[in-house]
Formats: sequence, C-alpha cells, structure tokens
Amino acid sequence: MSIAEKLIEELEKDPKIRRRLAELMVTDSDVRLAIINAVLADVATKKDLEKLEERIERRISALENRVNSIEARLARLEGQMNLFVRLFIAFNLPTLIAVIGILLRMVFA
Repeated sequence: MSIAEKLIEELEKDPKIRRRLAELMVTDSDVRLAIINAVLADVATKKDLEKLEERIERRISALENRVNSIEARLARLEGQMNLFVRLFIAFNLPTLIAVIGILLRMVFA
C-alpha cells in the first residue's frame, strides 16, 4: 500500500486529523486562495440568476400562449359540437316523432 493510500485511510478514519489538515491548509494563503477560486468557479452570480430568470419567464410566457391557444380551440370545438347536437336533434326529431306515432297506431289499432 502506498503512503498516499495510507494517508487517505487515516484521514477517513479520524475526524480530528482531517480537521487538523484543513486548518493547516487554510492557514497557507496560497492554498486558501486556490480553494476560494475553486469554490467561486461553481458559485452562480446575480447576473447568472437574472439570465436564468429571463429564460424561465420566456418559457412560461410561451406555455401561457400555447395554453390560451388550446383553450380557444376547445371553445370553438365546443361551439361546433353544440351546433352539431342541435342540428342532429332538429333533423331527427320529426322522424323520431313520426316513428313513435306509427308504433302507437299499430299498438292501438
């Protein structure tokens, strides 16, 4: 086993040793600066968040437009279906009444 592997094993086992190593690293200004730069590379800036918010707002707006379009299409379809039902009833009701009349005549005749 290499020295590096042994060191890692010891660091994994003992929290006090890990804490001591971290304290030693933080007291070295070059190491501290390297750690800060590494962390800052992953931190989102206010500008990054604003850009993300703009993208999300655009997507929400596009979705709202699509939903409004679907609602309009459904309203038109609903109107057409109502018209279809009324026309169906208007054209078939006289026939239905005539058939019922014929059946009643046959029963009572």
